[in-house]
Amino acid sequence: MNEKKHPFGSTFEAFLYPTILLLSMWLMFWSEHLFRFDFHRLGVLPRSVEGIKGIVLMPFIHSAYDLAHIVNNSMPVFFLLAALIYFYRDIALRVFLFGWLATGLFLWMYAENKGAYHIGMSGIIYMLAAFLFTSGVIRKFKPLQAISLFIIFAYGSMVWGIFPLKEHVSWEGHFVGAASGIILAFAFQKHGPQRPKYQYEVEKEMGIEPPDFEAELNERIRLAAQAEEERLRQQQEITIVYEYRPRQTETKSDEKPPQ
Repeated sequence: MNEKKHPFGSTFEAFLYPTILLLSMWLMFWSEHLFRFDFHRLGVLPRSVEGIKGIVLMPFIHSAYDLAHIVNNSMPVFFLLAALIYFYRDIALRVFLFGWLATGLFLWMYAENKGAYHIGMSGIIYMLAAFLFTSGVIRKFKPLQAISLFIIFAYGSMVWGIFPLKEHVSWEGHFVGAASGIILAFAFQKHGPQRPKYQYEVEKEMGIEPPDFEAELNERIRLAAQAEEERLRQQQEITIVYEYRPRQTETKSDEKPPQ
């Protein structure tokens, strides 16, 4: 069996679990038509005891009279959950469950009770998108940064969904979902895949003083310049050598040498 050469999860799991979630969504949507039960009452009704159950059930419920609602939520949640499971396998379950509950709870606490139930998977979609984008930025790991860039290009327009621009759209659910994702990105910053560390970073954490390569280089340059200077000085130096010889006395030819 070939071993994985990356710190991520498996493609099979990244496909399996989002598929199960989609089937659950569509099964609930189909059941509402089949049994003629008004499932929207299982959504979140803010600041009411009746609406507490929606903290868990809200993402499964979609408008029975608007097919585009569930269709528009299906592909984003599939891709974003698959990205979470594949790139953050070790913490994916915790992030997803905490994000699911936090989005519902914050919505129940934050939104105004106007008698309308909040339903749909869009809050979870905003949570996943915000987590993947923020986590990729703060971890500074290239594969995760690539996911952050993709989130910007593919879902950048989602940012307008956190403002009350459209009627009958739960902008509060979008807002608390995005906030939950950002909080979870910082909360799990030290868990899951991390940027590979350079040797000097590891040595610094271990308290090992790294060698000062710049100082060593400067010292070598100084010594080389000093040696070259000495060589040139020796070449240019003129040495005067004095040779002393005794003066010889010339003898006259008409003088006879002493007997």
